[in-house]
Order: sequence, then C-alpha cells, then structure tokens
Amino acid sequence: MLRSGFAAGLAAYLLWGLFPLYWPLLEPAGAVEILAHRILWSMVVVAILLVATQGFKWVRDLGRRRTLLLGVAAALITVNWGGYIYGVNSGHVVETSLGYFINPLVTVALAVSVVGETLRKPQWVAMGIAAAAVVVLTVAYGRPPWIALTLAFSFGFYGLVKKQVGVGGTQSLAIETTFLFLPALACVIYLQASGKGTLTTEGAGHVALLAGGGIVTAIPLILFGAAAVRIPLTTIGLLQYLAPILQFAIGVGIRGEAMPASRWAGFTLVWIAVALFTWDSLRIRRLAAVTVPA
Repeated sequence: MLRSGFAAGLAAYLLWGLFPLYWPLLEPAGAVEILAHRILWSMVVVAILLVATQGFKWVRDLGRRRTLLLGVAAALITVNWGGYIYGVNSGHVVETSLGYFINPLVTVALAVSVVGETLRKPQWVAMGIAAAAVVVLTVAYGRPPWIALTLAFSFGFYGLVKKQVGVGGTQSLAIETTFLFLPALACVIYLQASGKGTLTTEGAGHVALLAGGGIVTAIPLILFGAAAVRIPLTTIGLLQYLAPILQFAIGVGIRGEAMPASRWAGFTLVWIAVALFTWDSLRIRRLAAVTVPA
C-alpha cells in the first residue's frame, strides 16, 4: 500500500515537473487557445473516467454552496493554467518553477490572513526570507516576478477553496471544467472563425497534441489522488518540490534561460525559506507522533 502510494505520488509530480516540455509542442497555438483546448479535453477525459468508474450520482449531493465554491475554484484554476502555459511558452520556465517553490509559503500566509491560523517562529522566519527573495528577484528581473506570484497565489487560493469543498480530485475537476466548458468552446469557435485558431491548419498530429492536453491534465491528478490516501502528508509535502525542481532544471538546462548571479541569489533565498519551512513541519510532526499515546 505504502509502496504503491509512493510510486503514484512520485509519478504525479514527475509528470507535473515535465509539463514545460509538453506545452511548447502545441505551438503555433497561443496560450489562450491551448488553455481553451486543455479545458475542453480535460472535461472529455474526466467524463469518460467517471462513466467507467463511479458515475455521476454524487452530483446530487453537492448542494448549492459547494457548487458555487467549485465555480470560484474553476476561475482560479483557469488563471493558474493560463499563467503557467503563458510562462512556459514565453520563455519563463524558471519563473514558473519559482511560483511552485513559494506556493507552500503562500498557502501558509493565506492560512494566517484568511483562516486566522497562527505561525510558529521558524515559519515567520521562512516567510521573511521568502519576502526578501521576492524583493531580490524583483531587482534581478527588473520587475516583480508576476508570473511566479500569479501561479503561487492563484493555486494558493484554489487550495483554500478546495479545502472548504471537500470533493475528490476527479469529481472536482469534472465540475470545474463544466463551469468552463462553454466559455472554452466559444473561445475555440471564435479563434477558428477569425482565422486565428490552429485546430484545422497544423495537421492531425497537432490536433492529437491539443487533445492530449486533457490526458496530461487528468493522469497526474488521478495518480495524486491515489497517493493522497496511501501515504502520509509529510511524504506528499516533500514530493511536491520535485515538480518545481524539474521545471527549474528544464528552464536552465534545456531551454537555456539566463540565470545571472542576482537571480541565483533570489532563488537561493527561496530554497533556504523552503528548507526551513519543511524542517519545521517535519519537526512538529515528529513531536506530535512522539506525544500521541500508544
């Protein structure tokens, strides 16, 4: 059980980490067209999976509040997906990796400011170091790292909303893509009618790659769902950094993005903050395990 769960979690984060190699294959489609197709084909894939497994009876138990929250989640994940695709295909893979490095810290900040949770001293220090890193990277880039911040905050708020909903990953994605389906379909139709779309102009291979966006979206999510119920949260917390590490390596090693000393300094501060945050989380979990009576 633990071994299969770890393998599923590892595969999920490996696939997420390799995303920067996939989206450029869909060019010359632009980020908006790729996003629209990702939404459309994700809904198709998830619908097929639900028909083959649990069906749709669970929809009746959602209720108005949870449905509306999933609508908010749909808007947030649209921003996240669109920002990520734009970042990758515009040559900012390293900056997208930064977004997912700082996402856990943003999640903690939201827990404090929105939920009212309190931070331990090491967490405050980690937050301070992360804030300093953003300042350093703002100077390094000559602008705030908007792509990274957009990804981190959109996914942070997305997680916050999803926590209130309490719906499984596949089911949640089904409702979210249902909200987004008609706007995405309208976008594709408009692009094709205006001559700006690429669905019918780049051959069958291009169509297959556009459709594959739904598959590469659904598979890691399903693997993550399998891992989440089989392995401890601490293990998932450590695995989550595999994706941005791979993204960073792809950005620097394969895409050849520039990393002057000032950016290395900013990323080093981020990694220190992440290491401190992770160490503190593991320390608290070990202490809790020791104090729990047998």
